[in-house]
Amino acid sequence: MAGVGIGLAATGLSGVSLGAAALGFVLGLALMLPGHMLGATGAGDVKLMAAIGTLVGPGIVVNAFLFTAVAGGMLAVVVALRRRRLSATLAGTARMIAAPTGAKQEIRSATASSRFAYGPAIAVGSVLAALVG
Repeated sequence: MAGVGIGLAATGLSGVSLGAAALGFVLGLALMLPGHMLGATGAGDVKLMAAIGTLVGPGIVVNAFLFTAVAGGMLAVVVALRRRRLSATLAGTARMIAAPTGAKQEIRSATASSRFAYGPAIAVGSVLAALVG
């Protein structure tokens, strides 16, 4: 996907310059990397946001990241409700807000029933950002 974004920028077909595509890649990577370092997202999520940056450029990739965060939060609530874990999810979130230094441990100690794929949130956030864009 990143290759397609760079290719479209190099040919002038995307409306994003080659420099903006490269900057979008770096910015998308930089925005998602902290979440990966904490264990909250996978490496594929980081690479996906970087690839999206090549397609939309630096300005829209920031909005895509912000919309993704909102979509991810909404998805987390829906998943927690379906799994009947809303109170546990909210309690874990409250602990991370109250003691940010313990967030990494809180995330890493989460059970499999607390995790969900973040790719759909990235897709929704990115499409919304591109449409609003």
